[in-house]
Amino acid sequence: MEQNKDKPGATPFAQTYFHGTKGDLKVGDLIATGFNSNYGKRNNAKYIFLSATLDAAIWGAELAFGEGKQRIYLVEPTGPIEDDPDLTDKKFPGNPTKSYRSVHPFRIVGEVIHWQGHPIEQVNVMKNHLAKLKEQGIDSLND
Repeated sequence: MEQNKDKPGATPFAQTYFHGTKGDLKVGDLIATGFNSNYGKRNNAKYIFLSATLDAAIWGAELAFGEGKQRIYLVEPTGPIEDDPDLTDKKFPGNPTKSYRSVHPFRIVGEVIHWQGHPIEQVNVMKNHLAKLKEQGIDSLND
């Protein structure tokens, strides 16, 4: 199957990537660096994150700061991506979570409307774990 060069966008064989957030965005918007991070110290984000698994994106939406609606967007990277070192080299060698980061924007190409979040008990355990790490001075490498 040959890709139509006149029509940019995903092909049926392109890798699907997800981005979980509480941001209210629309198809065509770019998710870019330079805004307050959803995690860690909430500094201006040096990287933006995506995952090839829906589960990792769900965690992103559930753990993001803010009171907005949890959302999962389908995104296309506009430049190179690399393994997220917080979830690969340190915790899960080989990147089984398929979590990545980039300094280049991601274009929103769709939204996953129907998805099942983790049980609230599991989310609270994760939030408590992250709070304990923060108390110990262990923060994200990615702020």
